[in-house]
This record gives sequence, structure tokens and C-alpha cells, in this order.
Amino acid sequence: MNESRPKSMSAFWMPFTNNRDFKADPRLLVSAEGMYYKDVDGNQILDGTAGLWCVPCGHAQPKIVSAVSEMVKQLDFAPTFQMGHPAAFDLAERLMDYTNHKFGHVFYTNSGSEAVDTALKIALAYHKARGEGGRTRLIGRERGYHGVGFGGLSVGGIGPNRKHFGPLLTGVDHLPHTHNLLKNAFSRGEPDFGVELADELERLVALHDASTIAAVIIEPVSGSTGVLVPPKGYLKRLREICTKHGILLIFDEVITGFGRLTTPFAADYFDVEPDLMTTAKGLTNGVIPMGAVFSKKFIHDAFMEAPAGIELFHGYTYSGHPVACAAALATLDIFQDQQILEHAKGMQAYWEDAVHALKGLPHVIDLRTIGLIAGIELEPIPGKPGARAYQALKKAFADGILIRTTGDIIALSPPLILEKQHIDELFGKLTNVLKNLD
Repeated sequence: MNESRPKSMSAFWMPFTNNRDFKADPRLLVSAEGMYYKDVDGNQILDGTAGLWCVPCGHAQPKIVSAVSEMVKQLDFAPTFQMGHPAAFDLAERLMDYTNHKFGHVFYTNSGSEAVDTALKIALAYHKARGEGGRTRLIGRERGYHGVGFGGLSVGGIGPNRKHFGPLLTGVDHLPHTHNLLKNAFSRGEPDFGVELADELERLVALHDASTIAAVIIEPVSGSTGVLVPPKGYLKRLREICTKHGILLIFDEVITGFGRLTTPFAADYFDVEPDLMTTAKGLTNGVIPMGAVFSKKFIHDAFMEAPAGIELFHGYTYSGHPVACAAALATLDIFQDQQILEHAKGMQAYWEDAVHALKGLPHVIDLRTIGLIAGIELEPIPGKPGARAYQALKKAFADGILIRTTGDIIALSPPLILEKQHIDELFGKLTNVLKNLD
């Protein structure tokens, strides 16, 4: 791969990026291994974000590299419409094992956005298959992020992501978010205040009638909006209300899945079982794009009771791509062989203490931690929302650490293989950054 600066950067329209600002002073990564990237100037950059939440096992894992290389040589592509290949079925069985068989089936996609739209379509079609076609309403949550498809944007609750694209889907409503700086600031793990916000779902049921509502979709921990951790008991209460009214509960675990909370999924951490669960990112350790929707057996079985023929008119050209399956199988091996989750659990307390040691630094108005995630909320510059955190991102990269920002919140989610010296390096440099912000 080219490790020198590109001759021109004008043709690439970059996603979720201030293109003009970036191209005036680009941050170019050319290689990665373990916990570190290398930039185009040869500097090491400590990865404080697991790429984009998606590299739980660290970069350039030899087993994944080998598995991908071998599959490209053996089977570079195979369709899964009326065809199949062994790796897709092998991976599905392994994934059922990884969930401890809490789910019965898996449907492959190519990204988190596609996984969300797939789960929403499955929910709608499920109710129709069982004679409740009037259940068409979808309930999301304010400040929720569910990708960039029209379905995900519609149930999502981040204003800037929605406002440019028209009315989106009809028949969608939103629960309130649970973030409360006044009562929950500087919480470690689940905050104490806010369980009653789950009862807002009862208000929406009373407004729309349960017979019209197909599904509720939420992130167990809202990542992209700035690490919003659910209050104690909140998710269990949502589960109870959904069960009471026959509404499907969908967990969007694109970020939290595959170890981010030191458990296989957030559903395990919170001991709450959704009916459908969307995943991507860590599924292949970020090496090959892939997503997956996990489904309870009763949902799948409702489709199988239809007359003979195609049961679900949905899918993607690259669903269950053989190279992606190879990467995912190797990733699951690494989780087991290298005891990734056990190691992450061992780092959790040290990580939490390092995050909360930032309290009292300039502009820091909240710190939130759960698993190996951190949210560091900064006081905005008046009239310039997001500017202070963006300045932090630039300074951090110049100092050799990769962080992510959303609004005026710094979100951290390192590879789960990190050691104490990486935590010390990350927060030592971040402390210096925070002390020198405008």
C-alpha cells in the first residue's frame, strides 16, 4: 500500500468529515499493529477508539490476516440467494454458541446501518406474518444512533443526522433520552437517576395503542451521541413493558457487541434479553465489512409457517460474504484463545480510575464510564458548539493519540487488548491536551 502522501485528495468525498478543514491539514494513517497506528510521517498513534469502535482484538491479528488471505484464494465470492457456502453456516453456529444460545438464528448484512434496517423490516414482517399487520409503528429514542439508512435515520434521534433528508419514515415516535447532567454527572457505571423514563413507553402505548406498535429499538449504551449509560433498572423496565404489550424489543449492539462492556454483548452485562439484536463492527474485528441480526427462534419460526417459497424478501449481494465469514470465524477464535473478555475485565477498574482522575481539569463537566468505554463531556465554547472537542481531537492526534469526538464530548473505546501502560499513555497525553484547550 502507498505509505506516502497522495498526490491529490480532491476526489474522495469523505464521510462524516469537515472535508475542507481536513484536507487543509490531513491526518493520514498508513499502517497499524496491536494498539498503534502509524501516520504518514512515521509517528506512532495510540488507538484510543478501536478504529471506529470496531477493532476489539487490536490491529493486524495474524490469525485474521491468514484466514482472509486463504479465503480470498479459495472462494473469493459466493452468492447466498438460493445458494450457500460452508463458512456462512459454520459462522452462524459459532455465533449461536457465542450468545450462549439465547438466540436461534442470524441474518447477515454488511454494516450496522444495514443490520438496523434489516431488523426493522423483520419486525414489521413478523407481525404481518402472524396476522397483526396493523403493527407498523416504530419507536426509537432521542439521541439514539442507528446508522444512516432511511430506517435507521427515522428511529434515530440525532438532529444533524436527520435534518437534511426530508420527512423520513412516517409512523415513528421517540422515547426521551436518559442523559441528566444535573443528577447523574460523574457516574461510574449505571447512574442512579432515570429509571422512570422507561415508563414514557407506556405513554406512547396509550397515545398510539399497542396494536399499532411493532418494535422499540434502542442502544443499550448510546455510543455515537456521547456515551450515555442507561440508569439502573431502565432496560429491564423497557423489557417488561414491551413484553406486556407484545412489542418487539431490538437492541442495537453495533457498538456494544463483541466485548465492549467486557461481556459478549450488552444484553449479557445488563441481563436483559431483546427479541432482535443488531451487530457489526467487532464481528470481524473491523477487517472486512459485515453485520448480523440475531433473532429469537419464535420470530424466525413465524416466517417458516408461510406457504412454501421465499420466506423473507430481503437480503444483500454480499450477505454472508465468504471472506467476511472467514474474518469473523478467526475473530471468534481470538476472543477464545487470547481470553479477550477476561483480559478486558481485568483492565476495567484501572480504566475507570484513569477516566475519573480527569475530574477537575479545565472545561470537564462530566465523566461517564462503563466497561471499556468513556465519555468526557466538555463545556461548549459559547456560540461554537463542538469547537472545543474538535480542537481536542486535533491536539490529541498531534500528541500521538487517537480519540473520537461527538459534539463537545470525547468518546474513548480502545482495543480490548490494552495494558496498563497504554492507559497511562492515553490519559497522560489527554490530560495535557485538556489543560491546553481554549
